[in-house]
Amino acid sequence: MSSIYDVLLERGYIKQLTHEDEIRELLEKEKVTFYIGFDPTADSLHVGHFLQLMVMAHMQKAGHTPIALIGGGTAMIGDPTGKSDMRKMMTKEEIEYNSNCFKGQMARLIDFSDNKAIMDNNANWLLELNYVNFIREIGVHFSVNKMLSAECFKQRLEKGLSFLEFNYMLMQGYDFLELNRRYGCVMQLGGDDQWSNILAGVDLIRRKEGKPAYGMTFTLLTNSEGKKMGKTEKGAVWLDKEKTSPYEFYQYWRNVSDSDVEKCLALLTFLPMDEVRRLGALKDSEINEAKKVLAYEVTKLIHGEEDAQKAKSAAEALFSGAGDMSNVPTDTIGRENLNRPLLDILAELKIIPSKGEGKRLIQQNGLSINDEKVTDIGRLFKEEDITEGFALIKRGKKSYNRIVVE
Repeated sequence: MSSIYDVLLERGYIKQLTHEDEIRELLEKEKVTFYIGFDPTADSLHVGHFLQLMVMAHMQKAGHTPIALIGGGTAMIGDPTGKSDMRKMMTKEEIEYNSNCFKGQMARLIDFSDNKAIMDNNANWLLELNYVNFIREIGVHFSVNKMLSAECFKQRLEKGLSFLEFNYMLMQGYDFLELNRRYGCVMQLGGDDQWSNILAGVDLIRRKEGKPAYGMTFTLLTNSEGKKMGKTEKGAVWLDKEKTSPYEFYQYWRNVSDSDVEKCLALLTFLPMDEVRRLGALKDSEINEAKKVLAYEVTKLIHGEEDAQKAKSAAEALFSGAGDMSNVPTDTIGRENLNRPLLDILAELKIIPSKGEGKRLIQQNGLSINDEKVTDIGRLFKEEDITEGFALIKRGKKSYNRIVVE
């Protein structure tokens, strides 16, 4: 039977390790407690977090105990990692609200019952710290020269790095130490952009406690061109169905490029790798079957089987030109909107992000209403556009919305 290390390696998760041989042996022979941090700067997790939840789920299935650490304390400072500008500081109330929103989303993949997984918030210890004691006990173990060589700080030096942000690495290192003391946590996992922060925590535990600690990063979810996945013309792909509907979520994965299908199946589903490789090897029109499997499986994991089936049925209805379209994203407007500019209505309903984007779509022949190309930027939304009570808007090749007129 493969160890969880082999599973993570085969599926393509592992990017960097602090102690490769020791980690392999540890995961094969022991049940460990590990943690991944989640920054509560929005009221929903997004596709970038999805991969982290999958790693946690794989580890938990193998008998290891996950800690989902909410960064309620560090979010009051802001993580400079990957940012060219200083992040807006948040209030305690905003952080608490966002943290609560994460719980239900995580619970779809992680079992928190009977202490099989732990959720904690670093505000529980960071907000009570005595600054002088913290600098004496923790700051003494950090080299400024070494910190400035970290990629996350180098990117900010040109624009200016505040002392507030400079403390972030110390705080995240302290989180790992605190979780080690509270729960026996011996591993921190995270995206590869967290490598410098993870190293800081591993080193701090080894110095302060005189015992081993480990770090592992996993590959960031990028497409074949190296760009982060999870962005659309309307913004991030969220795990909250109110922000990104199950249909839109399904369609996002249904429309990934052919070259990304196998990687997404490996990273974002629990399908056996033999099946992943079989689907990924399909060519030409047959690869669409693999994309349907991908879209269905990931939507089922995040939104449940019922919503996944509805999204699948809606997509099939649109492509066949028949069937139940009730699950296609739908907006309802009053009849007073008839004879108004179409772009005004689409922008107000957020079907397009802006009228400027709508003009660009029209110029590129990318906007249709009821399968008729829109060629006039000033086109009005008319009575004759309504058939069977609604108009069908198509953006690009595969993005559909219904507008119901009452």
